[in-house]
Amino acid sequence: MTGPAYSRTPHYTLGDWEHKATVRVGKGGYRLPENLEQQLRSRDWFPPAFIPYIEHPLIHEAGRSIAQRLAANHLVHFLDYTTLLEHRVVNRAVETIVHGELALPIPQPMKTAALQLYTDEGYHALFSNDVAEQVAALYGISDRQPPKRIQRLLGLIDTVAPGDRPLAWFLLGFVSETIIARELLAITRDTLVCTVYRMLRSHLEDEARHSRYFSEVFQYLWSALDPTQRNLAANMLLRIVGLYFEPDLPWLMRSLASVGFNERSALQITGDLLQPDAHGRRVRSGAVSTFAAMRKAGFFDHEHHRRLFAQAGFIDG
Repeated sequence: MTGPAYSRTPHYTLGDWEHKATVRVGKGGYRLPENLEQQLRSRDWFPPAFIPYIEHPLIHEAGRSIAQRLAANHLVHFLDYTTLLEHRVVNRAVETIVHGELALPIPQPMKTAALQLYTDEGYHALFSNDVAEQVAALYGISDRQPPKRIQRLLGLIDTVAPGDRPLAWFLLGFVSETIIARELLAITRDTLVCTVYRMLRSHLEDEARHSRYFSEVFQYLWSALDPTQRNLAANMLLRIVGLYFEPDLPWLMRSLASVGFNERSALQITGDLLQPDAHGRRVRSGAVSTFAAMRKAGFFDHEHHRRLFAQAGFIDG
């Protein structure tokens, strides 16, 4: 890496972390409410907009109780994924900053913020696991295999030369922390089970600060990479972004089977997820903040990098 040539004065902070981070100011736990049955008459376990298959006619025909059970399955899977992601991917990415693995000078504010972020992610894993265990116990959800996406992300690291792995870890964390579901920030208190609402709001408010931090660190890092390293990073980013938006079809088929859908019906329900352009549409919708950070760093100023992502259908040519 060359010395960073970052033009503006960076801040590299998480804002007023002591007074805003959930781990510092959160009050109480995340226990399911006593009036849960009443809430479930009009509220959901998870935002329907983020369970696209829930709108399939076959699920509508099956009735609300089946849709609610599928949403509960989805919530537990999402929270199990979150717990693993925070510990095994994001905090590993943060370690590359804290311990100087990226072979570039680390400003003290950047290191301090990284340690704060590490603390945040540990707490996110704790309360995600707590809620997942409660919902799983409520419905008797026992088939909780490691989410496929985690396996794919960790598998990517195994394909990278040892000397390039710190960069790969950082990029995994960068993409994870800048994929912010902006629609989730618009959810209202009346649409979700209250515990899930509070948990998601707390998590996402922290993640908004994490996204800004990782975006700024990415700009700092990108300015320090030489052309060869930039090409390597571009190819890694293409693979990483793609992996984050691949559906976990084996889990989804198991989830649908758990409420009585046979394989033929399940394949009908999941059909839209596997359409040729569906993956690209998910990337375009979900990676807006990631691509904005890359654009700000000058990533797409390079024709080859821009073409890579355009050919994959992730951006316009």
